Amino acid sequence: MAIPHPIVTIVGSLRKESFSLKIANALAKLAPASLKLDVTTLHGISFFNQDFEASPPADWLAFRDKLQKSNGVLFVTPEYNRSIPGVLKNAIDVGSRPYGKSSFLGKPVGIISNSPGPLGGVSAAKHLQNILPGIAGPILGQPEVYLNAVGDAFDDKGALTKEALQKVLQQYIEAYAAFVERAHK
Repeated sequence: MAIPHPIVTIVGSLRKESFSLKIANALAKLAPASLKLDVTTLHGISFFNQDFEASPPADWLAFRDKLQKSNGVLFVTPEYNRSIPGVLKNAIDVGSRPYGKSSFLGKPVGIISNSPGPLGGVSAAKHLQNILPGIAGPILGQPEVYLNAVGDAFDDKGALTKEALQKVLQQYIEAYAAFVERAHK
């Protein structure tokens, strides 16, 4: 059997009990054997400041290295004020520098947005689709996943209990696995 593709799965929320983290962990369990999801939170990434680029902080270098060693990037994010959270934008800025040497380049990208509300984070996903071209690899266009009403999808231990959501995530991760396979042929 082939070695699974390492996929950095970036969680766009810092909240300990965030739905994005729970969704990312559920995806890691649902992923086919061809993928190994590395659920990555953004707690340790310092603010991007181009003045530090000559001697980048260790946390930037570690994040960039993780991205460079991956075969793909999967974003799981909530929507904050009709956009992506600031910590996620900061991580994208850190990973995409220095100019012309983005650590996201060539990596097949997946995007899953979510919200406890009715719109499922559509604006956050669309903003990622606007930000990533030019600094990342191809973005999976179908299926699009904007998860709404996720507030009751998990038990008190963070396990996914909503069967309809599990089916959507299973379909998505299988489509993403096929997308990664095509990109690495």
